[in-house]
Amino acid sequence: MKLAETVTFGGSDLDRAAHIRGTQAGLPELGDEAIVLWRGRVLIEKMENARLFRSNVLNDALSEGRWIFLGYDQGTKIFACDISHWTPADKQVPDPNVFFDPTEQRHPAFDEGAVFCELRGHMGTLTARDAELAASSKALFHWHNSHQFCSKCGQKSQVKMSGWQRSCESCKTSHFPRTDPVVIMLITQGNSVLLGRSPNWPEGMYSLLAGFLEPGETIEAAVRREVMEESGIAVGEVSYLASQPWSFPNSLMIGCHGHALDTSIKIDPNELEDALWISKSDLVAAFADKDAKVRPARFGSIAQFLLKHWLADSLD
Repeated sequence: MKLAETVTFGGSDLDRAAHIRGTQAGLPELGDEAIVLWRGRVLIEKMENARLFRSNVLNDALSEGRWIFLGYDQGTKIFACDISHWTPADKQVPDPNVFFDPTEQRHPAFDEGAVFCELRGHMGTLTARDAELAASSKALFHWHNSHQFCSKCGQKSQVKMSGWQRSCESCKTSHFPRTDPVVIMLITQGNSVLLGRSPNWPEGMYSLLAGFLEPGETIEAAVRREVMEESGIAVGEVSYLASQPWSFPNSLMIGCHGHALDTSIKIDPNELEDALWISKSDLVAAFADKDAKVRPARFGSIAQFLLKHWLADSLD
């Protein structure tokens, strides 16, 4: 797919400068910049097109933060700093039990227009560079939060290599950030595409079917298995289309095109609330009508990216 890397979070050729991780140069110093995270949210300047807020690394609000070196942006060193220890004056915190929490939080140490936001709400309007920085830092901090103890001996591990490694002083095991591969499938037959709905999604939202790869499984086999398990549809030919880093929390979405061998749906209620076939004309109408019964996947997601390219006959 020629346009594969134009997907949101598709990369911006950031110079990650891995050679200075773990060195003195990999530590923040005067003149460096930081993007700021708080409890999984990113600090964004809300403008016509949102952009990441970049703070001087010497800002007092960052003094107790956790740091990760991300790379160089036009010659400037960029870090991610997590200040999840901070509590807003109104004590308003995101609700972890909802799919999308639209609340915003403002820190008094940053500009008036800068607020902590759920990345899903702005991912489609960020520049490619900002999107790569946000996705990388959000996924890395989630990994640190969930891997604080050595999986070999159970002892507390320590952050190393400017945030790109954890090491266990007890058994000397090194641990590295993980990414979970997920297949997401554009399953078509003729002029129709298969969509599914998870019960915890916003009302009316439908997307492409998706699922995690299992050990010892090829991408093609995972596509066929997941579609069969979730919808009862048999899939024949499978081809790769595009990929998307998905830091919700730390996956790599592997977009594929699969050709359905039948159209009789039998959903697994443990996996999906509903599944349906929708024609190209009806999908065009759904994208255009905000009040449509079927609301396609969120702007910025690889699901919407693939669906729109399918509608435009530009998958190849």
